[in-house]
Amino acid sequence: MMRLILSTGVRRCGKSSLMLTIADELVDRGVSEDNIIYIDLDKRGYRNIKSADQLDALSEEKIMNIKGTKYLFIDEVQNVDGFEEVLNGFRSEDDYSIFVTGSNSYLLSGELVTKLTGRYIEFEIYTLSFEEYESMKLFYKKSISSNPLEELSSYIIDGGFPRSIQFDSVADRRTYAQNVIKEIFEKDIRRRIKVKDRDAFEIVKNFIINNYASPISINNIVDSLRKNGNKITKPTVIKYVHALLDAKIIYDCSRYDMKSKKSIKGEKKYYLADLSFYYVLNTDNQMNYGPCLENIVYIYARSHDYAVSIGRIGKLECDFILRDYDLNYSYVQVAYTILARKESDNGT
Repeated sequence: MMRLILSTGVRRCGKSSLMLTIADELVDRGVSEDNIIYIDLDKRGYRNIKSADQLDALSEEKIMNIKGTKYLFIDEVQNVDGFEEVLNGFRSEDDYSIFVTGSNSYLLSGELVTKLTGRYIEFEIYTLSFEEYESMKLFYKKSISSNPLEELSSYIIDGGFPRSIQFDSVADRRTYAQNVIKEIFEKDIRRRIKVKDRDAFEIVKNFIINNYASPISINNIVDSLRKNGNKITKPTVIKYVHALLDAKIIYDCSRYDMKSKKSIKGEKKYYLADLSFYYVLNTDNQMNYGPCLENIVYIYARSHDYAVSIGRIGKLECDFILRDYDLNYSYVQVAYTILARKESDNGT
C-alpha cells in the first residue's frame, strides 16, 4: 500500500531538513540512493513546474526503471496547481512512499481532505522551542548564557528559525528574519492572491504583528487604519488576514465561553509563528514578557497537538483552554511570576 506523509509549517522552520534527514536514515537502513527521489519545487530547474501534468511527467521521468519501493520526496508542493491529482495517481501503486511538504495551511485543511483519497499522515512543524533553541546552539558550538532569563530574552528576540542561530550578530539574525517574511510574501502570498496595494498589505500585516496576543477584531483593524488616514475596505482586510494565516505568519485563537461551552464570535487573538517577526519591526530593547510568554505557550501547545482557545466567563479570562484528542481539558494561566499575576489581578 502506498504511504503518504504530509507536513506543513512556516517557511524556513526546518521541513526540508527533516525530509533530508529521513532520506539519509533510509540510506543508513540499506535503501539504495537510486530509490530515493527528491524534488524541491523551489529550486532552480523545478520552478517552472506549475501544473499537475508537469509534476506527474517529472515524477514519472524520475522513477522510470527503478525497481522496488520508491521513496518520493516533494518539497513545497503548494507551488503546483492540482498537485492532489498527482498524489492520488499513486494510490493504485503498492511500492511507493511519498513525503510532501508545503508552506501554507491548505495542506492541513478540510478542503484538501476532500480531494485526497485514502489514508495519509499529516503533521505540522514549528520553529524551535526554547529547549530546541538551546540544543541547536550547543550543536553549533554557540555559547549559552548562565543566566536563564538572559538566554530566554535572546530566544525571544532572535526567534526560533534554525538557520538564524548560525549568525553571530543580532543585525544578521534580524536581517534573516526580515528576508523570511519577504520570501513568504513573494512565494506563498503573492502566488495565491492578488495584492493590488502592497503598502496596504504591509500596514495590515504590521498592525497584527504589533498587536499580537491582544484581542483584535476585523472591525478593530479597519477602524484603527482609517483613523490613521488609510481608506482600506473591510473585505480587503479580511483577505489580507486570511493570506497571513494561510502563509502561517500568524495563527488565530478564538474565545470560548466556559459556561455555555461554545465559541464566541468577534474578537480573536493572533499569535506569531515566530517572535522574531515582532522584533524585526521593533528595534527597542524593552521586553514585555507577558505577550511573549503567551506566544511561546500557544505555539508549544499547538506543537503538542492541543486544540487551543481563550477561556471566558463573563468578564474573566483564562489565557488558554487546551483540549487533547481524548477531549480532556486543561486550563492555563500565563505569567512571568506568580507575584506578577497576583498584582495584575489586584489591579496594582
